[in-house]
Amino acid sequence: MNGTVLNRQMENPTIVTIQQHILQQQRKHSPHATGSFSWLLSGITLATKMTEARVRRAGLLDVLGAAGEVNVQGENQQKLDVYADEALIHCLGVRENVAIIASEENEHAITFDGRDGHGEYIVVFDPLDGSSNIDVNVSVGTIFSILRMPKGLSPDDDPTAAVLQPGTRQLAAGYVVYGSSTIMVYTTGHGVHGFTLDPAIGAFVLSHENIRMPEQGSYYSSNDAYWEEFPRSYRDYLTHLRSGGMGRRYALRYIGSLVADFHRTLLRGGVFLYPPTHKNPEGKLRLLYEANPVAFIAEQAGGYALDGTRRVVEIEPKDIHQRTSLVVGSESEISAFQKFCHVDPDSLATGNGRSSLEF
Repeated sequence: MNGTVLNRQMENPTIVTIQQHILQQQRKHSPHATGSFSWLLSGITLATKMTEARVRRAGLLDVLGAAGEVNVQGENQQKLDVYADEALIHCLGVRENVAIIASEENEHAITFDGRDGHGEYIVVFDPLDGSSNIDVNVSVGTIFSILRMPKGLSPDDDPTAAVLQPGTRQLAAGYVVYGSSTIMVYTTGHGVHGFTLDPAIGAFVLSHENIRMPEQGSYYSSNDAYWEEFPRSYRDYLTHLRSGGMGRRYALRYIGSLVADFHRTLLRGGVFLYPPTHKNPEGKLRLLYEANPVAFIAEQAGGYALDGTRRVVEIEPKDIHQRTSLVVGSESEISAFQKFCHVDPDSLATGNGRSSLEF
């Protein structure tokens, strides 16, 4: 009897781990895959589980507060920033198929010496997005993007040149939210899937299959403390949302951690905005390891992502730590944004849209 029940459970499993899901996706979309890519992703999941364990014990361990250093962004490093960065570098560095790593916390791209041959993948990441919130127990997260090494380039030649690829070349992207539960969301260009970490078994388990962003939401997310610095077109657009011009009055929801704000937008719809300001006319979010992965995920889930004038993923990066503005959300909200900011509707398809922003 017990054997029969066990066999039925094995034939109809109710639990799908992220590793199982990745392998299923590979068999479906890349039947000749060697497993190298899933080995890379397992390094990311391991590092995020290590970080999650530290976040969960943040009030018990000496991991709260500033680390006493300033990173390349000019920001005070938090102790958990450093730990999360080191965890990812270690877990990815021992995987031979990783050629280059680029992180928010490091000025230059990282390559690995003493290997036989060169890896085929590049991983860029923000190890702990929103880390300034950790001391007050607000959700933080990890964001990552995976690219392929360009043909004809070696990590030893010019690692920076290899990293500087537009978001359209991303092989995969994802993020982890360390909140009331720990959730990983990722895409490889075949839909968006979410996994919740089950502490009982220590594995990310499929909980949100084939996520689709609602066509319209009820929330907008922006730091309205800088309202007077937003371009006039952005202010007019937000006033339109708040006054019921979209058929409903939008409420403001802003956490201050990109992954947490975007995660809500992904599941509930609406729009997240990080506009250009007088102080940061190009925007403040990092293109390669914040805006690009978020944009890739949004588009795969049926949403849109602009820098205010064009698709984010079509921007040609010039610097590893290049910054950008970001408007990401549902179809209805982005369509209205295009009208207020005079963006060419074809820009979502061609990336040729232009807008003149009046502050």
